[in-house]
Amino acid sequence: MKAIVSTFAKDRKGIIAYVSQVLSEQGINVLDISQTLMQEYFAMIMLVDLSECTCSFGELAQLLEEKGKERNLSIAIQREDIFNSMHKI
Repeated sequence: MKAIVSTFAKDRKGIIAYVSQVLSEQGINVLDISQTLMQEYFAMIMLVDLSECTCSFGELAQLLEEKGKERNLSIAIQREDIFNSMHKI
C-alpha cells in the first residue's frame, strides 16, 4: 500500500532528514518527495511505500504525529487511495 505523508513547519535545517529517518525506522520507503518554501514556512509531501511497514497504519499515524510534536512539525499521513478520491474533480 502507498500513502501520502505531509509535513509543515517553520523552515529550519534537518526536517527532511528527520522525517525520512522516522519513516525508515518503521520499514517505510520514500518513493517520491516534493518540498517547497513559502517565505519562512516549509512544506513537504512524500509518496511512501508501506508494504514493509513494521506497525499498523493507525499506529504509524499516531507515531508521526507524536514525533512531529517533538520537533514542532505537523506530520500527517493519508492512504493514497483516499487522497486520490478526495482530489478528483
